[in-house]
Amino acid sequence: MTRGYFTALFAAALVAAAVLAAVIAPAAAWLVAQAGFRFPFPRIFDRVVMAAMALVLAALAKRLRLVALLRDGFRRSPTSLGHAVRGVLAGACVIGALFALAFAFGAHGGPQSAKVVARLPGYLLGAVAVAVIEEGFFRAFLLGGMVDDFGPAGALLLSSAVYAVAHVVRAPARFYVADFEPAAGLRNLAASLGALAHPLASAPTLVGLMLLGLVLGSAFLRSGSIYFSAGLHGVLVLGSKSFRALRTPRVKLPRWVSGYGRIALISGAAGWIGALILLALVPLIVAPEKDSAMRAAGDAGWR
Repeated sequence: MTRGYFTALFAAALVAAAVLAAVIAPAAAWLVAQAGFRFPFPRIFDRVVMAAMALVLAALAKRLRLVALLRDGFRRSPTSLGHAVRGVLAGACVIGALFALAFAFGAHGGPQSAKVVARLPGYLLGAVAVAVIEEGFFRAFLLGGMVDDFGPAGALLLSSAVYAVAHVVRAPARFYVADFEPAAGLRNLAASLGALAHPLASAPTLVGLMLLGLVLGSAFLRSGSIYFSAGLHGVLVLGSKSFRALRTPRVKLPRWVSGYGRIALISGAAGWIGALILLALVPLIVAPEKDSAMRAAGDAGWR
């Protein structure tokens, strides 16, 4: 396969999915409104983008080696459960340290506590779903596919950047579409990309997500599977959502602890430090798979 082929084809698929979603989303929003439901258009657009991306990837599955990459990333071994448990424990240590910092600055159960506790089962299911889907997509598929194009080090950096940008690109305003507005999808797409036009505002989140992507990707390259990264990712998602319980008008936590914007914790300096510590510990806490092709590629690239 030509060097760079996978990445170029993936980029084309991403653009095609975004354009397709911009065309389809206004009709989907109109149908949702006609059915009597009321959802913000950006949320509908995001779901349509995911569906469009799934369709485009399915159409290009053979050329992108989609099934083979996912099969390798989800390949089970005698150490899979151990990797998952280590990921959960590593994530719990980081989240525990961040919560301890918040308590040290006077945080306590705020008005949101009861709501957060009541929603914990849903948060847990959501965290598991996010961890499995995102690690399958960003690590097993994207990182695994880019290794042939750029080698493990280049693939790790580029896939982590894509992971960070994908979480920042969101429409900034909640607005609703009741009638059929053909241009609504293009307006939403432009507003979503507008976040990248103000890099300083997005910088704390981009830095944190980039560091997290490096941690998750390094663990994937070393182990050859998504189990450690999925366990870690799931706990971090659950911890970020649960952190809302500490938000109270009377206590203003330092931004370097609570983070900035929509994505809490990882966008603060304390979260960055936690990610850097994990990155340094990956070689010590992630056991290598001797028969993993991805592990062999990772070793060759980091020497």
